[in-house]
Amino acid sequence: MRSEPMTTPSLVCWKCGASLATEPLPLARGAECPSCNADLHVCRLCKFYDPAVARSCREPVAEEVHNKERANFCGYFQPRPQAFTTQDPQAGQDARDALDTLFGDDSDERHATSAGNDADAARQQLENLFGPDKE
Repeated sequence: MRSEPMTTPSLVCWKCGASLATEPLPLARGAECPSCNADLHVCRLCKFYDPAVARSCREPVAEEVHNKERANFCGYFQPRPQAFTTQDPQAGQDARDALDTLFGDDSDERHATSAGNDADAARQQLENLFGPDKE
C-alpha cells in the first residue's frame, strides 16, 4: 500500500500568499510556488526566520544563509503557515512624513524643481544654503 505525501491546508507562499495546500511535505529544495514560481525551501518560509535576530535565524546551530529568498540546503527548515505578510502602503508614506517632520518639509521646493529648470533650481538651493555667489 502506497502512502500519500503529507500536506498542510494552511501553508501559503511567503511571497504572494497563494495556498500551498497541494504541495507535498516536506518541501523539496526545488519546490516552487504554483502561483508566482518563488522558491519555497527558503528562510522566509521557515519557522526559525526572524529578521530581528542575528543572521535572521532563531536556530542557533544552522549555517548562515545569505539570501533569505532563494532555495537553500538548510536541514533545519520547517515551513510556517503565517510566512506571508502584506505590505502596508501607508507605512512608506508614514516614514516619509516622519522624515519631513525631522528634517523639515521642503515639498514646495521639490515641486518647484520638477516644474522649472533643474540647474536653476539647484543653484537656488545652493544659494539658500550658503548665500548668493559673490564673484
